Amino acid sequence: MPQLRIAIAGALGRMGRQMTETIEADPRLELVARFHRPGRAVEGLVERDEALALADVIIDFTAPAASAELARACAARGGPALVIGSTGFDAAELETIADAARKIAIVRSGSYSLGLNMLTGLVEQAARALGADDCDIEIFEAHHRFKVDAPSGTALILGEAVARGRGVSLDDVARRARDGVTGPRPAGEIGFAVLRGGSIVGEHSVSFLSEGERLALSHAAGDRSMFARGAIAAALWVAGRAPGEYGMRDVLGLAA
Repeated sequence: MPQLRIAIAGALGRMGRQMTETIEADPRLELVARFHRPGRAVEGLVERDEALALADVIIDFTAPAASAELARACAARGGPALVIGSTGFDAAELETIADAARKIAIVRSGSYSLGLNMLTGLVEQAARALGADDCDIEIFEAHHRFKVDAPSGTALILGEAVARGRGVSLDDVARRARDGVTGPRPAGEIGFAVLRGGSIVGEHSVSFLSEGERLALSHAAGDRSMFARGAIAAALWVAGRAPGEYGMRDVLGLAA
């Protein structure tokens, strides 16, 4: 079986370096190109257009604007497929990716961890069973000092899972911050808390709090190799797929 040809965007970043190491150790894959910002002359890197011409799939852990532009470029030439791990997109960037997905296959996820995606399913199930009038829900996440967006993409995925379980829109019930005299907590509110510091790879927990008891579902990442393995699973799955925007629920067969 021929190897899947992979190119890495953001090759000099933390996840780019981890992806390089993980791909080179996987016999199913061939690392055909690495690229970073335009004009960044570094030995072993190529320009973006050359990478797009060589690869079956691009794996991209960069930044929202760069990921949206990469999706546009891939769509304009009819490929390659794209695995996006960036987080913190605004509405316009998400629309750009959605437009690109009409022409190419894209997997986009706030987390490529198998454990976190399983946690998402458990959180949705618990939120469906525990009513808003009887149970408060808080989402906590912690990351290293260099992470630039908050709440994390994974925390928002967990928030969406809670909202699905309760049949509401996350935007209508999310509380991203509390400061000053906030008053009593409204029923049904989904709260977010954020910690940034040190070298934390990623920690997430969802707490369900009712009178007299607390249920917490949590996940902690030990190192970035787990995200790299998930991104590789997504790349193997998305290669040759019909155009569309997919998530890890699709990759793992968890989508309804």
